[in-house]
Amino acid sequence: MAKVIEGLYYSESHEYVKVEGEFGYVGITDYAQGQLGNVVYVDMPEVDDEVVAGEEFGAVESVKAASDLFSPVSGTVVEINEALEDSPELINQDAFENWIMKVQLSDPSELDNLMDAKAYEAICD
Repeated sequence: MAKVIEGLYYSESHEYVKVEGEFGYVGITDYAQGQLGNVVYVDMPEVDDEVVAGEEFGAVESVKAASDLFSPVSGTVVEINEALEDSPELINQDAFENWIMKVQLSDPSELDNLMDAKAYEAICD
């Protein structure tokens, strides 16, 4: 069973958001990295890019497949996880510690459209 962490928000496309104040850390879930296999490249947005909930913001490539990433929230990218540029496999080691982008949330009410851990676990069975 894939690891799911309480207190995070989850999208049906297998991204998560960890909210800290007005910021959200966005990455892919443990389930998603397990389905992808060995991650070899992460295509990330640029700092200051605007992301929109439900729209594509990048991609993750593995030895098996490439998968588009969809932002679970809207806002401005304030940081990307530069460690993933040289070591994309960090996502396989711990998907929840190795977020992809940090976003300043423009509409925190969008979090209401996402799933909690229990609801997300149900779609991963």
